[in-house]
Amino acid sequence: MVRLFTPNLQQAELASHYYEIASALPLVCPHGHVDPRLFSDANYRFGNPAELLISPDHYVFRLLFSQGVPLERLGIPRQDGAPVETDPRKIWQLFADYYYLFRGTPTGFWLNTIFSDIFGIRERLSSKNAQAVYDGIEQRLNTPAFTPRRLFEHYKIEVLCTTDAASDPLVYHQAIRESGWQGRILPTFRPDAVVNLDNPGWKPQIEQLSRASGISIGNYASFIQALENRRDYFKHMGATATDHGATSAYTGQLPGSELEALFQRALKDHASSEDARLFTGHMIIEFARMSVEDGLVMQMHVGSMRNHNPALFQTFGVDKGADIPVATEFTHNLAPLLAKFGSDPRLTLILFTLDESTYSRELAPLAGHYPALRLGPPWWFNDSPNGMARYLNSVMETAGIYNTAGFNDDTRAFLSIPVRHEVWRRVCADWLAGLVLSGRVDRDEAEAMASDLAYGLAMKAYRL
Repeated sequence: MVRLFTPNLQQAELASHYYEIASALPLVCPHGHVDPRLFSDANYRFGNPAELLISPDHYVFRLLFSQGVPLERLGIPRQDGAPVETDPRKIWQLFADYYYLFRGTPTGFWLNTIFSDIFGIRERLSSKNAQAVYDGIEQRLNTPAFTPRRLFEHYKIEVLCTTDAASDPLVYHQAIRESGWQGRILPTFRPDAVVNLDNPGWKPQIEQLSRASGISIGNYASFIQALENRRDYFKHMGATATDHGATSAYTGQLPGSELEALFQRALKDHASSEDARLFTGHMIIEFARMSVEDGLVMQMHVGSMRNHNPALFQTFGVDKGADIPVATEFTHNLAPLLAKFGSDPRLTLILFTLDESTYSRELAPLAGHYPALRLGPPWWFNDSPNGMARYLNSVMETAGIYNTAGFNDDTRAFLSIPVRHEVWRRVCADWLAGLVLSGRVDRDEAEAMASDLAYGLAMKAYRL
């Protein structure tokens, strides 16, 4: 099979060899958003096809929305509780009617591969066959082989990390442990909700953090104590990493008196947007300090303007396909953090961006110098065959592959995991074949690189 390979016979044959090496390896999923509830019960079942493949996936419904399809007709819940479509067959039919929108997109490739490779459906989805395809998927979902745990084992997933709020009690992770199942599902500490002061729910989140940690948060010192308490609990539950999202990569430390005054303004709902920017930048350095001390790998995702469509946000809430990339800058913004911890071997900071223009200009040179830095794979809008190829060509020449973190699928849609890894492994195999044919690496070097890009780099970077 030559899909995603360069249409050159010699290169495609060599790429197939490197893909075979990669495809034999287990899947490592060190960062994603799959709900751990799926694995907490051996008998857990996926919902109907619409609930499985449409409703939870903003990659899918954002494109339909762009063509005028109301989210209510796709069954997306409204904040005000107003009625939305609840008939999964009607939702599926609408999805099929607009399926042509996904032609040539990575989402279309993922969906087509899921239909063919996971559900055995070879005929392309259309208005005419929508209900027959629905029946075929539903029939498979009702078989014993299609429980989340069985699929986890079938697709040779070695480890899967979820993303969990700082105050999350991790009850589903605890249930997985107590069940005796051997699947390795690990939490990841995500404190954004209690760090980003411009989050409308910041105060309630602070109250939840206080309850979860058992520490009354009335000042900055107790806030830090509560965060460290929760990090300890996450580590106890198997976490190896944290995750931090910000619009920019700004870092900078605030003096103690100024910091406490800012925190008190936030507690009184008087914090400004500038306060929020300064506080987030200060906390990124604080989290680096904590990672140096407790060993948790630090991830930083930068460059998304969240909820760009205010009407959509007010009606449906977050994660509804209206997050848009923005230009970012790393060299100056990260300088304060790197001055303190960039050369510290105890810190691993994995950087992600939506601004591809920073790959060769900033990120590759930074990661090619600072021991603490690793580059995450193409993220979100760039998680595509073209985006991966651009990344490999922009980053590897300066940073090399060993200053990257391999691949992670970063998905909410569990069934898309094997497909996303297949795309990465195929694109990498094709890229490696090109390096060999151009005389830049030897064949045995490319074999080792294929293994590392698929498996070894992620295992090492995330300390798994």
